[in-house]
Amino acid sequence: MHWLYLLIAGIFEISWAIGLKYSHGFTQIIPSVLTVICMVASFYFLALALKSLPLGTAYAIWTGIGTLGTVVLGIILFKEPVTVMRLFCIVLILSGITGLKLLTH
Repeated sequence: MHWLYLLIAGIFEISWAIGLKYSHGFTQIIPSVLTVICMVASFYFLALALKSLPLGTAYAIWTGIGTLGTVVLGIILFKEPVTVMRLFCIVLILSGITGLKLLTH
């Protein structure tokens, strides 16, 4: 169950990062409120996951999920550039997350 909490925390991490873009520096009320709700939810589920997962592993995976999600959604939603180096870096992050998951008991 702790891995599921970590995945949920990561999804909320992506949500609040994207929400920051839509909030335009917290000047748009609805995106701002949703962003703060996602922030709180992300930390809540991370805290639940940390009850049984090692801190370093859980934190790295949480931020990795957030990073991967925001890069992919940045490309899709905001037409950010897709380059070979960006894709290579995404693969490196995904490899690191996978490695940490596989090496954690």
